Order: sequence, then C-alpha cells, then structure tokens
Amino acid sequence: MKRLTVDADLIFTAATLTGLLLAALGRWFLALPGLEVTGYALAYLAGGAPASLRAARELIRDRVLDIDLLMVVAALSALAVGAAMEGAVLLALFSLSSTLEDRAMGRARRAVEALMALRPDTALRREGDTAREVPVAALVPGDVVILRPGARVPVDGTIAGGSGALDESTITGESMPVHKGPGAPVFEATVNLDGVLEVTVIRGTADSTVARMIALVTEAQAAKAPSERFSAWFGQRYTIAVLLGAILAFGVFLALGWGHDAALYRAATLLVAASPCAVVISVPAAILSALSAAARGGVLFKGGAALETLAEVRAFGFDKTGTLTTGKAEVTGLWTPDGDEAGFLSALAGLEAQSEHPIGRAVRAEAQRRGLSPAPVTEVHSAPSEGIEGQDAAGALWAGNARMVARRGAGSDDPALAALAEEAETLIYAGRGARLLGAVTVADRPRATSAAGLRALRAGGVTERAMMTGDRRSVALRIGAELGLRPDEIHADLLPGDKVRLIAAMTERGKVAFVGDGVNDAAALARADVGIAMGAAGSEVALQAADVALLSEDMTRLAEAHRLARRTARIVKQNLAFALGAMVLLVTGGLFFDLPLPLAVIGHEGGTVLVVLNGLRLLADPIRSDRRGR
Repeated sequence: MKRLTVDADLIFTAATLTGLLLAALGRWFLALPGLEVTGYALAYLAGGAPASLRAARELIRDRVLDIDLLMVVAALSALAVGAAMEGAVLLALFSLSSTLEDRAMGRARRAVEALMALRPDTALRREGDTAREVPVAALVPGDVVILRPGARVPVDGTIAGGSGALDESTITGESMPVHKGPGAPVFEATVNLDGVLEVTVIRGTADSTVARMIALVTEAQAAKAPSERFSAWFGQRYTIAVLLGAILAFGVFLALGWGHDAALYRAATLLVAASPCAVVISVPAAILSALSAAARGGVLFKGGAALETLAEVRAFGFDKTGTLTTGKAEVTGLWTPDGDEAGFLSALAGLEAQSEHPIGRAVRAEAQRRGLSPAPVTEVHSAPSEGIEGQDAAGALWAGNARMVARRGAGSDDPALAALAEEAETLIYAGRGARLLGAVTVADRPRATSAAGLRALRAGGVTERAMMTGDRRSVALRIGAELGLRPDEIHADLLPGDKVRLIAAMTERGKVAFVGDGVNDAAALARADVGIAMGAAGSEVALQAADVALLSEDMTRLAEAHRLARRTARIVKQNLAFALGAMVLLVTGGLFFDLPLPLAVIGHEGGTVLVVLNGLRLLADPIRSDRRGR
C-alpha cells in the first residue's frame, strides 16, 4: 500500500482521532448533536480521504483492489445503516495502525541508509608539502589524504604512513578498535581514533564500501523473498474474494429474511474481519527488520530470498586461503641443525631485508616478533626460480627452495627436517656454500575466529562442513586439524572447477552455502544455493557473484547470520500462523455468531499491529561476535 509522507499520515491520523473524540463527546457526554455530526464529518474525511485516494490510485494505475478499499467500503456501509460511530472507530484505528506500520517500517529502512550521514563533506588532501581542504567528491584514486585523530575516513584507501586504532563498527560491526599500520586498508565512514595517518585513495565515493552497502541494501529491499511474494499475491487476490464474499453474504442474509440494515451491518463486519492486512504486512515486517539488523552487524544480504534460503542451509563449503585462513604468509616452523635459531633467523632476515616478496616480509616479521635485528647483508641479488644470495660478515649466504639446495649440494638427513618438509606449505632453506644453516616454513595461518565460527555453525544445526583448497593434502590436513575439521571434511588438490563439482554434489543432499573471497571462488559462489563473499576488501568478482557479503573477517559473524536467518524464518511462520488464525476466527464469528463491528475492528487492526511488532523484534537482535549461547 503506497502511503503519503509520514508527516502527512500523522496529521490525518491526528485529525481522525480528534473527530472521533468530538463525536464521542457530542453523543455521550455533552449531548450536542451538532458537535457529534461535526466530529463524524472530520473523522470520515480525515480517515477516509487518504485511504480512498490510495485505493483509487491502485485501481487506476495497477488495476489492483487493495485493503484500503475494503476499509472505506466497510466504514461507509456502517454509516449507511446508522452505525456511524463504528465506522469512525474503524477509520481511526485503520489510520493509526497504518501510520504505526509506516513509522516502524521506515525505521527498518533507515537503519542502513543512515550511513550516508556519516560521510564527511571535506578531506585534507596532501598537495606537495602542504595540505588543502577539498570536497570529498573531488578525491580520485592516487590522492593522499591526511587523517587527524577523531577524523572520519572520507574514502576507501590504504595507509601510506603512520599507524593507529580505527573504529570500524559502522562498516564491519566490530565492537573493538582495530590497530592498523602502513599497507592496511581503511574504509569510508570509519573513525581514526589516534595517531596521524596518511591514506592513499583507492576508490572514489561512488565506488566506496559505503556506496556498495547502500546499493546492496536497496537492492535487497527491492528483491522480495518467496514468502513476501506469496503474501502480496495472496493479499491482492484475497481482497477481491472478500469483496465478492461480502456482497454474496449480504444477498444471502437478505434471502434469509434479515432486514436491509442488519444484513448490510453484518456484511460490513465480514469485510473488516476478513481483510488480509496482517497477512500482507507480516512477512515484509520481519524480512526488512532482519536485513537491517544484519547490515548493522556487517552482513549484507542481497535480498530477502537469500535470507530465507540461508535459514534452510545445513551444509557449508569453505574456500581455505583468505577465508578460513588469513591469506597472509607467516613463519610457521623453524629448524636449525645446531639449535641457534636466533643467529639463523637474524642472518636470514638480513638477507631478505631487501626483498618485497611475501616470504621475505614473513621472515622479517618473525624476526621482529622475536626482538631480533637483521644482520647486515650486502651485494644481495636474486637467483631466478631458486632464491636469493648475498654477503654478510661471515661470507656468502644464500636462501631458496629445493632447487637452490640441490645446486649448492647442501642437505641434511635430520628426521626433524624431513617431517617439517612433509607438512610445509612452503619451505625455505638457507646456508653457506654446501652447508645448511637451517630452514623455515612459511604458510598462512587459520583466522583467529575460524575454529570458533565452525563450532558455532555445528552447534546451530549445520550437519555438513567442507574445506576446499588447491593446496597439497598434507598442508590441508594440518590446517583442517587446527580448525577442528575431520579428514573426510577436507578436500585438497582442487582446481576451481573441482569446487563447483563438489558444491553440485552437496546440493543433492539439501541447501548448500559456499564461502569464498577470491576470483577463483566466483563459480562456486554462483553454483551454491547461497554464495557468501568474505571480507569488505574481497574480490569484486566474488562480491558480485555472492548472495551475501560479510564485511568483517570475523568468521563467527557467519554463524550469527545463519542464526538470524533461522530466527527470521520462525518469526515469519509465527506471523503467518497468527494472521491467518485470527482472520479465520474473526470470519467465523462474523458468519455464524453475532460479532460486533467494533470487536472485528479491534481484532483486525490489533492483529496487524501485533505482527508488525513481532517482526520488528529482529531489529533488537543484532549480529555480534561475542555471543555465547545459541
């Protein structure tokens, strides 16, 4: 039902209630017929005119008979048989309930759109040695902006200088500040809490994270879920049935010998009792509230259909790298023949100091974590397809893969090294000439929240979990064991097409969701019943192919989204059962018992408000990462 503005609705509702009050005073308390008539006129005009205009617009433009028409006909029928007060009460309650619905639904719609107000209007752009305040819309990729403590990030970018804590709750739903340094991404509308940061712009405002959030939520509100489509379809056709049924009932009552006024009064009561307002509004009230609650928690659904489908999912497939793991190289193991780990790591960090390779950064980070300074190394150069070489105080030094070891004639028969090589994702050796100084393993680690997220999904009723990766099985088994997965839940040595085939096989047993973050996950995301893209900075291809976007890299949010989807499905069922049950009860009372029109009005409008309020409970159920009970 299309409405006027909320302010206009409030004015008309207030006028209708005022008219009803004046009519009641004139009739029962002051015995002033003129005041009574004036009150009725105000109530019928203020309550009936907006509904009549909406009904006429729907009938002329869309050729749809809607619920507004039912209410106006019922009120006029009551007036025609001398029950003017009952008709005025009907219009007043209908106007009040409609206004309450609009305000409640508007609150749900505005929950995410309010992010637009968080965008700063201006930014400090570095121009040579100075900084100039410019409109945010003027920023283009490559510009460098300066963020002072307390400033909002004007656009998406990466930190070029400085470090500090950022409040990202508006985007990812994270309750705690996130510390970030050079190279880390920052997102529009987040807040720089401390430190002075220099940020390189990577996206303009039209393509920013907030812009994508608004676009996704707008699309989600327009893309109706199957239950929403059913309630709309049911409401339109049922309205016609109610009108025809009321006319038929009026004729039957006359045929049974009822008086004209009594038959018309009973037909009007049936119109009110059988009106499907509660059925039509019950589903969108819950769906829209859930979409808004999820968005505030950093989970964007691209439509109500994705939300409803996720509620039915009992099997999840996961990409490994960048989804269950950080996707960032870290030193995971270290071996030295003489036990001098500090000396070995210091020399290796010095050799890798001039390398921008992810492995080199991982080695330097590990040395820094242990409080070691890289040894001075000069004359560093690369050995293509093998590694890197240089000179330190003790002479020539090299680091590389198995080909480098073979060329140097180095090696060791230490079982510990053999075990490390077997489990390693990437193994880097280092030595002098033919003497092996040690080796490190470099791999990405499981996210801190991945194991907890998988456990929460299992506790939430997920019966099948599958980790899918192109890594060797030995590496996949190590990661899977850390995440609490069974060997039969781990699938390794896969190509992108293999993931699609695995997802297809899983869908034969029920609804399946797939979670991924990369370009090579797009096909699997599209093949699954629900595709879920991981991370706000994830691949654009993955985000486009997915049905759901997790803006946070906290895997427990996934379990929370699944829980919210299942709760939404329960509330939709509750609303439909209540609305249909109340309607059957009221219709039965109107047909076979002497149901008063005022009672039918209260039952109809009260039921409509109740299902809206029941759906709006989901707004108070935000997604968060620290939930314990499920």
